[in-house]
Amino acid sequence: MDVMPLLLLVAGSAAVAGLARRTPVAAPLLLVAAGLAASYIPGIPDYTLDPHIVLPLLLPPLLHTAALDSSYLDLRANLRPVALLSFGYVLFATLVVGYAAYLVIPDLPLTAALVLGAVVAPPDAVAATAIARKLGLPSRITTILQGESLVNDATAITAYKVALAAAVGVGATWADGIREFAIASLGGIGIGVVLMVPLHWLRRRLRDEALLENTLSLLIPFTAYAAAEQVGASGVLAVVVVGLYLGHRSWQVDFETRLQEEAVWKVVSFVLESAVFALIGLQLPVVLGGLGEFSTAQALWYAAVVFAVVVVARFVWVFPATYLPRALSARIRTREPDTNWTAPVIVGWAGMRGVVSLAIAFSIPAAVHSGGPFPARNLVLFLTFTTVIATLVVQGLTLPPLIRALKLPGRDERAETLAEAQAQNDASRAAETLLDALLEDPRNALPGPLADRLRTVLERRRNAVWERLGTVNEETGESADETYRRLAREMIDAERRVFVELRDARRIDDEMLRTLLRRLDLEEAAAYRERA
Repeated sequence: MDVMPLLLLVAGSAAVAGLARRTPVAAPLLLVAAGLAASYIPGIPDYTLDPHIVLPLLLPPLLHTAALDSSYLDLRANLRPVALLSFGYVLFATLVVGYAAYLVIPDLPLTAALVLGAVVAPPDAVAATAIARKLGLPSRITTILQGESLVNDATAITAYKVALAAAVGVGATWADGIREFAIASLGGIGIGVVLMVPLHWLRRRLRDEALLENTLSLLIPFTAYAAAEQVGASGVLAVVVVGLYLGHRSWQVDFETRLQEEAVWKVVSFVLESAVFALIGLQLPVVLGGLGEFSTAQALWYAAVVFAVVVVARFVWVFPATYLPRALSARIRTREPDTNWTAPVIVGWAGMRGVVSLAIAFSIPAAVHSGGPFPARNLVLFLTFTTVIATLVVQGLTLPPLIRALKLPGRDERAETLAEAQAQNDASRAAETLLDALLEDPRNALPGPLADRLRTVLERRRNAVWERLGTVNEETGESADETYRRLAREMIDAERRVFVELRDARRIDDEMLRTLLRRLDLEEAAAYRERA
């Protein structure tokens, strides 16, 4: 097995993603552009997307990381708009795009057109999350987009299977489609519910074994996905359910596990997201080489029509889905915050497609049940590719200026800091009360300086957040809290240099150096919080 193409892909995509962090352009857009450019370089290996790799090996960890970072409580509070997008919109887009393609493309059977509709229906989980983070969208819009992208792949894959069965001649009725959808959705949720509690129990039983816990953490998304797919259920929903539960209960695992797990999944997510978007651009030679009987002008015309229908269909769905439930239900008007027209405009325009659509398209069989070729398979691949590229580039590049033009309010950082400060104050007060009670017990007797040190740590933690709201240093532009963190790091760096000098002078060995450095690392992690 030649690993060089894989190494080139990972290294190149990571380099471009690192460059994107220093530019105002979102990483997915720069990666796709780099992939498109690289596809023209002579000698670049063939990176044809294999659905047997993308769906079971790349999709589960990406969904798992997104689910871990999502808020179960926020998703539950926004369940109605999330469900309308992740289920209702995907089915609506499947029908609308499919029927439009059937009308525009001569000799394309309706069943094959519906396959195309299902393929391009779901907005991409990775693109939505990455761009929402980059733009700092209001929390409710971000929650809705993330929630939609977590679940919609399951709807699209199920719709694709039903349409494909009809297209290849296996036969599928509306009843078959409803039954397939029920098995996939309810089965996927059920598998996730069955797995989430024992997996969390096992994680807690491995307390103080951070390496074992993180090994288990890496296996969890693949286990959930495979278990659900094995019984014909939705692996996507199983992964999402397990990830949401584990993320909601993450406070119950050991602190060392949380620190390691966050670092591990950040690396996994960074590498996979980077490779996935680079792979999209690298598909250009594959899809262009298979157009066959369709001329370039014809293919581009069909691509423009499909892209336009995809964009318009989302707005046609989003606006009624936003306002009709509120108009029909006083309960919804009471429970949910008011919204104006700018929010549905942003949600409607943030419908970027991604690698899942391409992976599904590449899984379309070359032949139907009777032995003949699948109708216009290569054109479906091309239209999927152009839709993905167009949504990522056109919508992705114009979304930031659109948000600025609409003057959409961002996150209220001051209000969030005030809430954080109040929460920290309440927690510190509770800890101080407990400390006083503990120190009254003779078994917990401590010398005065050590007891004072515990109280000082609590006081420092309580005041740190309030200090961020205070005045800044005129010389450095830092708040008192930021100055404290910087000085703490410089002091720790000084200790670290001394330890290394002692090791180099052979006064301590490397094992002791690692022990001392780990202690400093934990203190630095406690003293300083990196700002994203």
